[in-house]
Amino acid sequence: MKYLLLTSTLLAALSLGACDRATPPVVVAVPGPAGPAGATGSTGSSGSDGSQGATGSQGATGYQGNDGSRGATGSQGATGKPGDGGTTVIVIPPAASAPSN
Repeated sequence: MKYLLLTSTLLAALSLGACDRATPPVVVAVPGPAGPAGATGSTGSSGSDGSQGATGSQGATGYQGNDGSRGATGSQGATGKPGDGGTTVIVIPPAASAPSN
């Protein structure tokens, strides 16, 4: 029995070792001379128009301008007519109205 087990083990090992599969050959592509260039492709279509940008924000308030220069002095008025013998005329200005806003 002792030899039977040893013999069976050796026979199994030799049987499995003899069934080794051969690896398939590796196909390697060998480059040949280059062929002629292909035809030029057609032009692609134009892209669509972009969307309009957002409205800009309002600018800052400008500075106040400089004061204008002083105007020229007016000429003196003409001399008035002499009065009619001693009558004094008093002119009363109209009453001031309420200011309007």
